[in-house]
Amino acid sequence: MLHFAGCEGKVKPPVTNLELGQEVPSQESWNATITFTDSGRVTGILRAGHIVDYAMKKLTYLDSMISVDFYDDSMRHTSVLTAQRGIVNNATQDLEAHENVVVVSDSGSTLRSESLFWTSRTQKIHTPDYVEITTPTEKIQGHGFESDRSLKNRKIFRVTGQAKPEGK
Repeated sequence: MLHFAGCEGKVKPPVTNLELGQEVPSQESWNATITFTDSGRVTGILRAGHIVDYAMKKLTYLDSMISVDFYDDSMRHTSVLTAQRGIVNNATQDLEAHENVVVVSDSGSTLRSESLFWTSRTQKIHTPDYVEITTPTEKIQGHGFESDRSLKNRKIFRVTGQAKPEGK
């Protein structure tokens, strides 16, 4: 018979935040990079401070500041998106970006919004939310937006303001 004296209160069960039935991430990474491709061509390179992948849900959660470099069909850089957090649908390669979303195109346009969605199938970015677009010649605000990844072919729905910079 074994007797352990003085051990009471010193051995504690492992601490866990998991509830019964809660899915455990299949992968978790810090300071990671994900490359998106279509038929062997790079369409985007995503970087995030923290990535959590849930294989069963087919979702990857991104946080701690994310950035995505977008490329055209010739694999030329077109724009960069930054945001605080996002979600990738692993089945479709669609991306949601949230909180302080900024897209800067290589042609000099800047888009700001609180959310932005990338649809891989159509190769378009869009949002139903408020957007502000600044170019070298104008500043436009509106609710609802759709564009190609270079911000060249864009539509703003429900425009709420437009102003030209002074001296132009």
